[in-house]
Amino acid sequence: MDIPLNANGILQAEACSEHLKETSWDFVITSPLQRAKNTAEIINGKLGVPLIVMEEFMERHFGDAEGMTLHDRRAIFPDKKYPNQEPLELFKQRLMFGIKKIEQQFPDSRILLVAHGAVIDLILSAFSLEAKPGYTSLENGCISHIHFGEQGWQVKGINQVGHLSKVHAKYKISYEKEAVTWPS
Repeated sequence: MDIPLNANGILQAEACSEHLKETSWDFVITSPLQRAKNTAEIINGKLGVPLIVMEEFMERHFGDAEGMTLHDRRAIFPDKKYPNQEPLELFKQRLMFGIKKIEQQFPDSRILLVAHGAVIDLILSAFSLEAKPGYTSLENGCISHIHFGEQGWQVKGINQVGHLSKVHAKYKISYEKEAVTWPS
């Protein structure tokens, strides 16, 4: 769903911005969905490079499970088969078309892609030895690094979160309950 960033997401985006401000980028590319686009805008506030919106990097549509909490999804669809979900093969084709577009339109450029969990997971699985979607466990605001060189795309780092330590201290995340505990 196209939902805005919450307070924790804003802090994560600011932490990414602070972490990336000393690095060099040519372009920031983002999904058009609010949460990714807002994250990209916050990060780009420190980078000041052209920001490009690409439809290819929108989150996968989860059909009848769209907008449900994880708890509700698990209760209603324990097999994780969501009616009317965007087919995995079409989702993968869309993302790989976006990657090819980046290769063609921005050769030799340093690109910062701001996207969504399923998007990032599929891209990482496509370019790693673990070639299966769903193998990564990505934290919101994490940074993963893929590089295009003579041997094609290579995954150099996954789910780097050291820059989020101050956010974690402020917002204690309870993974058991899958909820955020807000400070008083």
